[in-house]
Amino acid sequence: MPRTWIGIGSNQDRERSIRGAVRALRERFGALVLSGVYESEAVGFKGQPFYNLVAGLDTDQPVGALHAALREIEDAFGRVRGPASLFPRTLDLDLLTYGGLTGAVDGCVLPREDVLRYAFVLRPLAEVAAEEVHPVLRRTYAELWRAFDQGLQPLVPVDLGLEP
Repeated sequence: MPRTWIGIGSNQDRERSIRGAVRALRERFGALVLSGVYESEAVGFKGQPFYNLVAGLDTDQPVGALHAALREIEDAFGRVRGPASLFPRTLDLDLLTYGGLTGAVDGCVLPREDVLRYAFVLRPLAEVAAEEVHPVLRRTYAELWRAFDQGLQPLVPVDLGLEP
């Protein structure tokens, strides 16, 4: 089964939403690998700060089914979808990678560009998958994090006491 990495974020009712997302992912997919949780400012819009982390899971579900399952979990937490992609949200679950798949798969572009764009995605991914290789760039996530402009998007560790 391929390892998949999921970005988890919330800036509304953050602690409840993050805890609930982890619980829902465990119930649906079993064991998870969890990064630490980080607080970061909203990017691209004015809003409350986000809590973000990355979760790894192994699944044999096809990409489309996994993506649909993530949307169902978001919806269960009151996620409101609108025409703009940058706005406050109770829960955001993004499929970052699915094994070594690349390109458009079942409506998802893999790996997700956010991995290279945002500190709140790359740092937690590098924390839990340091030696895994980005399937397009062929560099480890640890290497990519070291090369990232870390001062651009400050992150503050947050202890929610989540079980790894």
